[in-house]
Amino acid sequence: MSKVSLSILVENTSGVLSRVAGLFSRRGYNIDSLTVGVTENPKFSRMTVVASGDDEILEQIQKQVGKLVDVKGIEVLKDNESVCRELILVKVGVKAEERQQVISIADIFRAKIVDVAPDSMMVELTGNQIKLDAFTSLLEGFEIRQLVRTGITGLIRGACEQ
Repeated sequence: MSKVSLSILVENTSGVLSRVAGLFSRRGYNIDSLTVGVTENPKFSRMTVVASGDDEILEQIQKQVGKLVDVKGIEVLKDNESVCRELILVKVGVKAEERQQVISIADIFRAKIVDVAPDSMMVELTGNQIKLDAFTSLLEGFEIRQLVRTGITGLIRGACEQ
């Protein structure tokens, strides 16, 4: 099974997210990650969709998404030709004697401590999926109270095409 990351430029109108997501659900395709935000032009939003399937299904997804009226452009975010990032927030339950260990792990990954409470710390980290997975695996020895990931967002390197 393969994965594809698609950068989709869409009109910034109500219902566009529902129409794109609906295409996936109607055809039984799974969305692994979905992020959406307005672009430098408020008339458009950019969606980053990560989907998995065999090569034929992934090609079909690209064709079907490209046919939607709201879609103004679609690009595949290839690993060596794009920059993709994700944000993670982790609330870690810590005792006073564990606090320095969590800070040390955060420092190694260039993460930020964004909240400190008497019995917990919240850490923010941005990076690619491999980096975030490595970070969370090092925290497995601690009590992870809450964890949230934003999903992947990305752009193609170099000159703008869309």
